[in-house]
Amino acid sequence: MSGIFYGVGVGPGDPELMTLKAVRVIRENEIILVPGEEARDSVAYRIAAGAVPELSGKEVISVSMPMIKDRKKLEESHDRAADQVETYLREGKNAVFLTLGDPSVYSTFTYLEKRIKERGYATEIISGIPSFCAAAACAGIPLTEWSQELHILPALHCIENQEDVPGTVVLMKSGRKMGQVKKWLLEKGRKAVMVENCGMDNQKIYRSTEEIPEDAGYYSLIIAKEEEA
Repeated sequence: MSGIFYGVGVGPGDPELMTLKAVRVIRENEIILVPGEEARDSVAYRIAAGAVPELSGKEVISVSMPMIKDRKKLEESHDRAADQVETYLREGKNAVFLTLGDPSVYSTFTYLEKRIKERGYATEIISGIPSFCAAAACAGIPLTEWSQELHILPALHCIENQEDVPGTVVLMKSGRKMGQVKKWLLEKGRKAVMVENCGMDNQKIYRSTEEIPEDAGYYSLIIAKEEEA
């Protein structure tokens, strides 16, 4: 029997926001895969360890998933990572891949899952609380009301295409282009709230575009609403 490849969402940052199912799957399996160069130093590992103390005694393996734009090199790195996962599945061992938030939202797990499925192995996604839901809760605001639309977008998409959409826009991966993101928000007349390091000890909330620092960290998420008429 071949093993199962699990993508487990550990939520946005607070270990208490991990689901019971995520905790159970981590506890029941010995092979834990974490994206990055040093698995035990990663944010995903630290979150999971806060809810599953037994994690420290498991086999925790780093999976290199570089964030590069070169499509060919990116594909090659994903193929190598899939090879790494397959070595455990072939031996009949389950492999649990930890991912921030939910595995279906801009997750590196997606690239590996496609490859593992193509090779004939079973996969399973264990949902986690998405960062934008947790950020809205931390900020004490609704994402949508009545018939409002909700759009989840990489910040780069908006600033490069200068597009706007109706309703609420959640801008993810904003940190590296924050100056341009702030300019876009002001030009579009949107009311913005940003949560940095949601659910973590160093969480910060900024309640206007003007307050948002241009040197905000990587884990910065913006909820931008249309001004009410």
